[in-house]
Amino acid sequence: MAVIDLSEDDRALISVLQLVPRISWQDAGAVLDRHPTTLAAQWERLRSSGVAWVTAHLIGDPAAMTMTFVEVDCELRHRAAVGAALCAIPEVVSVEESARNRDFVLTVVTPSWAELTRIVLPEIARIPNIASYRSAMCTALHASADAWSLNALNAAQRAQLRSLARQGAGTYTGPEPSSYWPIVQVLSRNGRSTAVEVAEATGLHPVTARRQLNRILSGGSLLFRCEVAQDYSGYPVQCQWFASLPPDDRRRAVDALRGFRELRLCASTTDTSNFTFTMWLGSPAEVLDIEDRFLSAVPGARIIESSLTVNYLKRVGVLLRPNTTSTHEVVVPRPLPA
Repeated sequence: MAVIDLSEDDRALISVLQLVPRISWQDAGAVLDRHPTTLAAQWERLRSSGVAWVTAHLIGDPAAMTMTFVEVDCELRHRAAVGAALCAIPEVVSVEESARNRDFVLTVVTPSWAELTRIVLPEIARIPNIASYRSAMCTALHASADAWSLNALNAAQRAQLRSLARQGAGTYTGPEPSSYWPIVQVLSRNGRSTAVEVAEATGLHPVTARRQLNRILSGGSLLFRCEVAQDYSGYPVQCQWFASLPPDDRRRAVDALRGFRELRLCASTTDTSNFTFTMWLGSPAEVLDIEDRFLSAVPGARIIESSLTVNYLKRVGVLLRPNTTSTHEVVVPRPLPA
């Protein structure tokens, strides 16, 4: 199917779903002053083209889960095979090809330190033709792409959506029973799946599907996210910075970066560069301006390296085409231990 350009109406609808990924079409229609049926058809067009999608990512217990950034080197002639093998690991939620001195940059999310060190890192090390890998633990996640938006809504619309988001927020109550796992897998493929769609996909009775779906949604073990293909977002360039910060400057750095609407990630890490942040930009020419603004706000910081992403193979479990659209193929998560 041909890829579509985003109209202003498309950008507005995606912005709504970025703030409330499972909003009803009736509520979305009230926010955008459009008919719910029209919005449903518009979303199906965006989703089927791979330009935008909603997925659900397993997060587990926030007090125990780990996030790790892993840099991987391999032989050039084996890069495609290594990339495919990395993408196949469920806990490797994102896989990027870098323009700098590492072949791949991975974001790894595990429910515990033990699963990272005993399962995932050894699985990465066993992939043929990997020359080396290096890991940096995220010690604090200050900002993530969940808060990034196309920003196509006015203040009143955003306020309406924040109210709806608060009403639908779930609190983590523990891992889901293993019998619920088929529903988790359905939601990882399509985060907006209804109870009827869940019943059709799993073979559950519709009443059972609705009850279990509601339990999962209120249990807080899944993070829902609306993504947009980067090439069609208006911000086709991704840059990641690695910085060194004195401990006393961390809060100042975080506050400064939260003022950048381009921000997709900001984290403290265990690496020699103990602070990293990622932004989506309009062009590579913006990199120096971002650095100047950041260093002006945080004079004690030192930029060690900046790196452009040349290809995104996987984002939050979804495999991507070279033009950054979704392939509709999802590497579904493994069940959490009970």
